[in-house]
Amino acid sequence: MNAKVLILNQSYEPLTVCNIKKAIVLIYLGKAELVLQDKRKELRSVSKTFPWPSIIRLSQFITLPYKRVVLTRKNILRRDEYKCSYCGRGDLPLTIDHIIPKSKGGSDSWDNLVCACTFCNNKKGDRTPVEANMILLNRPFKPSHIMFIKNVVGKLDENWKPYLYLS
Repeated sequence: MNAKVLILNQSYEPLTVCNIKKAIVLIYLGKAELVLQDKRKELRSVSKTFPWPSIIRLSQFITLPYKRVVLTRKNILRRDEYKCSYCGRGDLPLTIDHIIPKSKGGSDSWDNLVCACTFCNNKKGDRTPVEANMILLNRPFKPSHIMFIKNVVGKLDENWKPYLYLS
């Protein structure tokens, strides 16, 4: 009953992910409708059988403020997939590194912060990657909320891809 269900706004825009219990309650109360079911599974009560929801759509349009991802240490680690941006290793303790150090005018922003293992962070020190003769494997970017929906779920259901703009 902890399976994940994708929740779409009335406009079919992806909003979030919930568990199967929450999805069933929303459908039962008429607050959501079933868009796609998992045909391999079903929910059973004593006298009825219900489809197993995979994607549901809200009946009323929900106006949300701009969905921005908050800049936190955890979100930077998620964005960089828990791997060092300099050496690519993920088996070492990780820290957050300023590409342009704060002492040289660098800011706390998505474009200036990356994941770095403690070895690479100490090697780079208070220098830019060019000064330290180090190469960034991936350019930092500001992630979308859809990227974090994928991270919450883990293994992404293939049927969700068209709704998450990934097909």
